[in-house]
Amino acid sequence: MACAYISLGSNLVDNAGVEPATQLDHAIHSLSQHPDITVVSTSHRYQTRAIGPGIQADYINAVVKLDTQLSPLKLLDCLQSIERAQGRVRTIRWGARTLDLDILLYDLQVIDTERLTIPHPRMGERAFVLAPLADLDATISLPSGESLLNLLANCSDQGIVKL
Repeated sequence: MACAYISLGSNLVDNAGVEPATQLDHAIHSLSQHPDITVVSTSHRYQTRAIGPGIQADYINAVVKLDTQLSPLKLLDCLQSIERAQGRVRTIRWGARTLDLDILLYDLQVIDTERLTIPHPRMGERAFVLAPLADLDATISLPSGESLLNLLANCSDQGIVKL
C-alpha cells in the first residue's frame, strides 16, 4: 500500500445546488467507496481566497490522507473521474470550480511527466495546502528533504481561515 495526500478544493455551487463544503464531503465519500483506497484521515476545513483570474468566491479546502493500491496515474484517473462526476469542467486555468482534487504526495516518489508531477509543484507556496497537510502530519518531509513546517513557516497565510 502506498500513502498519498490529496488536496480538495471547491468554490462553486454545482447545477444541483450542492455547496462547496458538501462537494468536499461527496468527494471524500467517493474516495472511501473505491475498493483500492482507504481514507485514513481528513484535515480541518479552511476557507481561502481564490488564486486565479477574475473575481471568484472563496474556496473551501482540505487534505485527506489515503492508503491506496492504485499507481499514481491510476489514482489521478480516479480523482479526475470524481471531479467530472461532480460537475468539474476544465475551461480556465485556476478558474472557479465545483471540485479540484490534486495529488500532493505519493509515498516519497518524485514524478515529473507531462500528465503528473509529484510532489505537487506549487504546494510549497500555498498555505491552503500546507496548513491542512500539517493538520494530518506536521512531521512530513518532502522527497527533497524540505520539512512541511519549514515550508509553512515561510509561506504567507494568504488569508486562510480555519473553519
